[in-house]
Amino acid sequence: MLNFLKINKNLITYSMILLFVIPLFGLNFLLSFIGNVLILIFLIPLLILLISLISFNSLKSKVNSCSECGTISFGMSNVCRNCGADLGDFNTNNFENLQKPSETTIEVQAEEIK
Repeated sequence: MLNFLKINKNLITYSMILLFVIPLFGLNFLLSFIGNVLILIFLIPLLILLISLISFNSLKSKVNSCSECGTISFGMSNVCRNCGADLGDFNTNNFENLQKPSETTIEVQAEEIK
């Protein structure tokens, strides 16, 4: 038996490598692969949600509402499609009719509660 071990020393070495070392690296690869797949499963919906929120905010900034008829229009058009009112005058016309802050302030009087 001792003679068999001396002759087949290479066979025992290679079989030990095959039985212990290769499965260890294979298991490490498998765990890393499964972990990366799980990360992708959780991160892809978050990425889609982030892209949809950014696109929604971009779309929201391009929405114009007509002060005359209330029609909502998308894009950079300065004229209402329904009534033909000028949508570009939003900054000048609508802010002229606003009241002063002192006229809209509500005065509150303190009362003692018993």
